Amino acid sequence: MQQKSDPLFSTILDLLLDAVCVVDAQGYFVFASAACEAIFGYTPQEMVGRRMLDMVAPQDRERTLQAAQNVMAGHSHLHFENRYVRKDGTLIDLMWSARWSEVDQVRIAVARDITARKRAQAMQTATNAISEAAHEAQDMRELLERVHRIIDALLPCSAFAVALRDATDQVLAFPYLVLEENAGAETPMLQAFCEEVTQTPDPLAGPGLTLRGDNASYWLGVPLITQQGVVGALVLKRHATAAQDQEVLQCIATQVASAVERRRLYASLQFMAHFDTLTGLVNRSVLHDRLCHALARAGRDGLFLCVLYLDLDRFKQINDCLGHAVGDSLLKAFAQRLKSCFRTYDTVARVGGDEFVVLLESSEPLDGAWIMAHQIADAFDAPFEIDGQLLTVQTSIGSASYPEHGSDEHTLLQHADNSMYRMKKARGQGNS
Repeated sequence: MQQKSDPLFSTILDLLLDAVCVVDAQGYFVFASAACEAIFGYTPQEMVGRRMLDMVAPQDRERTLQAAQNVMAGHSHLHFENRYVRKDGTLIDLMWSARWSEVDQVRIAVARDITARKRAQAMQTATNAISEAAHEAQDMRELLERVHRIIDALLPCSAFAVALRDATDQVLAFPYLVLEENAGAETPMLQAFCEEVTQTPDPLAGPGLTLRGDNASYWLGVPLITQQGVVGALVLKRHATAAQDQEVLQCIATQVASAVERRRLYASLQFMAHFDTLTGLVNRSVLHDRLCHALARAGRDGLFLCVLYLDLDRFKQINDCLGHAVGDSLLKAFAQRLKSCFRTYDTVARVGGDEFVVLLESSEPLDGAWIMAHQIADAFDAPFEIDGQLLTVQTSIGSASYPEHGSDEHTLLQHADNSMYRMKKARGQGNS
């Protein structure tokens, strides 16, 4: 190719922000403009004589070679995008326009650095994907799995973890943790690192415990900050890290924190819709649903079912004399002891105040329900220790069996309730 020796031409080339490159038929650089150093990190002199394909990111080499062959076949190529590896090892995104000079047997190409634009596009795509995941994920685990995949596409990582503080006791735990194989020894270090991350609003990066090749591994972490404050940390492990990684992760963490907060709120609303918030037992709504289904199964498959209705004797006096805090603690302790009396698949519900209902299903007759009721009452002979006080609490229990005492939900519950009040009255408890 005929060299341009015009000083004005050379000055114009030097002032261009886009890189101008000339590559011969064998794929080697024969010319590079001054702008190449800012884009590739190599001086023009270092680039001349280098094989172009060696600088292309390995993932993009095959299609870059195909594009080069198309250009050499006489087809001008505009706006071709690929990634190159800079001298410092970082990846850059480039957009090329190239044509073939048949006379000089070289490809003449102009490259524009579009890394910032591509990163912004990827960030927008990632934030949209995280927002979508927050709406679609069925639970926290699924949400964090999707977040892992989204972030890994932006910042490929060998390990990834999300640590969240429990809303009650503020203990930091890992609802999502993916480590490298045989890397269990890193968990204590990771726990300490996450604790440190949650104490600062800025990203932290620390050397990992393992080496890969000549490059150290790095844990990179950012706090997850919501309107309630720092709720946890997002950390990942990379075998090389750059300043931009922290910026990307910090921006993504804002979206992740919002998604986590939304998922926690949704889980809380779901819990309140199905469970009693004080005792953790299922509520009246779930009991109604399960009893309706149990009655349908009993009628269809000939199953047996029984309903037990319970309340605490003299609970109002305990509340009035010792306070509602003690009363609440007693209800929680009572609920746990009551639940321990039954099988895991039996339904134990709190239906209001100090009233509880147990639904039992069986393929065998439940004729001994009254015997079971007495056994349950015996389980409450031992006192409860509440705030340093020993409280002995008896329970009144009524029962109703299908179909002897009713074939619908209302009739069964009413019979069990009446039975419970008859027992209470017989024991001289009245309406306490």
